[in-house]
Amino acid sequence: MKDQFSRQSFLGEGSQERLTRLRIGVCGLGGGGSHVVQQLAHVGVGNPVICDPDIAKDVNLNRLIGATVVDVHNERAKTEISERLVRGLLPEAEIVLIPDKWQMQAELLRSCHIIFGCLDGYGERAQLEAFCRRFLIPLIDIGMDVHELENSYVISGQVILSMPGEHCMRCYGFITDAKLEEEARLYGAAGVKPQVVWPNGVLASTAVGLAINLVCPWSEPVGSTYLEYDGNRHTVTVSNRLAAVAGRACKHYHAGDVGDPFFAFDLTVV
Repeated sequence: MKDQFSRQSFLGEGSQERLTRLRIGVCGLGGGGSHVVQQLAHVGVGNPVICDPDIAKDVNLNRLIGATVVDVHNERAKTEISERLVRGLLPEAEIVLIPDKWQMQAELLRSCHIIFGCLDGYGERAQLEAFCRRFLIPLIDIGMDVHELENSYVISGQVILSMPGEHCMRCYGFITDAKLEEEARLYGAAGVKPQVVWPNGVLASTAVGLAINLVCPWSEPVGSTYLEYDGNRHTVTVSNRLAAVAGRACKHYHAGDVGDPFFAFDLTVV
């Protein structure tokens, strides 16, 4: 197995050792999160923390990476499916499973170097970003949606890297009080949202690339960013929202409001 990662040696000296020791959290194992888990395993991330309270259902099979008809029949937890996928590539990985909402065992995420948010809803995203800011953890949020427009459909999505001390999702206008209030008002009435596998794959691949940029010296380092996906034109572009906040400090999370005196966070351990 010594050649397993030989073709990604361009990531830089010591990169594979970093990836092996890297602890990355993935909150949400739907279409996007299951893609993220798979790709992290392929590049050799050896310490994933995987969170989702749900079991596999037949409506998940069109996009839940690693799931089978047998898993649905056996009502297998999404976390178990992801663990099986990771073990197939990294038998010695140190996997932490949270078959529950991430908030119920949030302490298990505090040692993560990076967290992926693959969640539905603005409220969940706002909570996870606040948690990551509190403990100085980079958050990579992904999501997609399908909208009906006259006689056609529009697929769109986003990848947002929220770095401690830099612009947050509120700075970009992605999370607003109005959106949170509307979501709370319609709680439980969202219904079934249309989903397909390929937009999740594009978004997950882009997000994993950002994570690798954060820890491996193969390219220029990245800071907080906002990328927009147009599924009809098959493009991923830098959002104009970045220019709108350029030169401004984040006013939603202040330096004095972050950090835990009992929590040791040090990227040098990677």
